Amino acid sequence: MSIRVFLIDDHAVLRQGLRLIIESTEDMEVVGEAGTGKEALRALQRLPLPPDIILLDIHLPDTHGVTLAHKLRALVPKANIVILTVSDNSRDLFAAVQAGVRGYILKNASAEEVVDAIRRVQRGEAVLPPALTSRLLDELARPGYTPSELTDREVEILRYIARGLSNKEIASVLGLSENTVKTHVRKILAKLNVRSRAEAAAYAVQAGLLHPR
Repeated sequence: MSIRVFLIDDHAVLRQGLRLIIESTEDMEVVGEAGTGKEALRALQRLPLPPDIILLDIHLPDTHGVTLAHKLRALVPKANIVILTVSDNSRDLFAAVQAGVRGYILKNASAEEVVDAIRRVQRGEAVLPPALTSRLLDELARPGYTPSELTDREVEILRYIARGLSNKEIASVLGLSENTVKTHVRKILAKLNVRSRAEAAAYAVQAGLLHPR
């Protein structure tokens, strides 16, 4: 059975090139494409079967690829997301990994490397550029590092979560409504790609966030 690939990139010429590369293989097919985040969400909802792989540019005209990745995971949870980008910024890579992305490929990769990455991700592997992986590990080891997506307010609330405060207690301390705190907590869990407050607290401790920088 062919690996079903969906393309999201705002450059039509690049999408055409990727389509030619992918469809020149015997085990892959392109089942759809889009140039913006909104187009992608609409097109994916219309597909009779979800794709296996979503090949996604990190910089789109209407949204950031990482933000879109969160929405894609909710819409098509069984699809694996692979980011194809010119960005060699380790913060972009970290945010992508936190969003549940399974592959991160730079656009200077060869056609063979792109095809190999798609196959490896489909087999359940994670694919990251070797040149970026060491920088990512160095960044993760830096005290106080947080994903670029977390707002200052979310970092503040994450610290209180790590200290064991309830939503009601956090709301009282910060002068917010409990519903507002609940909304922030949901966003924090989604951005950190964790399932519970306990996992978020563990992340905060590991990242050295218990004390403001």
